Order: sequence, then structure tokens, then C-alpha cells
Amino acid sequence: MTEGRYVWARTYYRNTAGEQLRSLLALMGPGGQAVELHCEVEAHDEPGVCETPRGPAHGAAGAYTAVAEYASGGTAEEAPLLLRTGSNPASPTTD
Repeated sequence: MTEGRYVWARTYYRNTAGEQLRSLLALMGPGGQAVELHCEVEAHDEPGVCETPRGPAHGAAGAYTAVAEYASGGTAEEAPLLLRTGSNPASPTTD
């Protein structure tokens, strides 16, 4: 997402799996820049959001990509990946 000269990644979720899930949100930019954020996804039917910090864009907003991954509980080595999703090119927001 972009606003003015700032860029960040955001993913929305709703966890009806009955157990806590693990989530990783990554924002990758030009020149190998990346921000990774781990979010706890509680087991309830309420919608939630995971969002990286906003930072100044380096280059065009379209050069950024976000990826969100959701896995069942446990360690990263044990937990099966449930969902991986990627972004469209960054788009302006009115937040």
C-alpha cells in the first residue's frame, strides 16, 4: 500500500480453524530491501489485520511486492504451510 511517499504491506485474516495460526508478512522492495513481520493469528471468528511499519518508498511503488504466509501452530520446521498469497502492484490508499 502507498500513501504519499510511504509504502507498507497489510493483510487481513479471519481464523476459524479452531487453533492459533502463525503468519509471516514480507514486504520486498527494490535493491533487495525487505521487511518481515510475524503476526499471531488468534483462533476466533473476528477479523484481524497484520501490517508492516510504514516507511519511505525507494523508487516506484510498483517495484514493491508483499507476500503473506499462514501456517498452523508449532515451530516453522514442523508447521505445514496453509496459505501463501502475493500482492498486486502497490496502490494508493486514503488511510
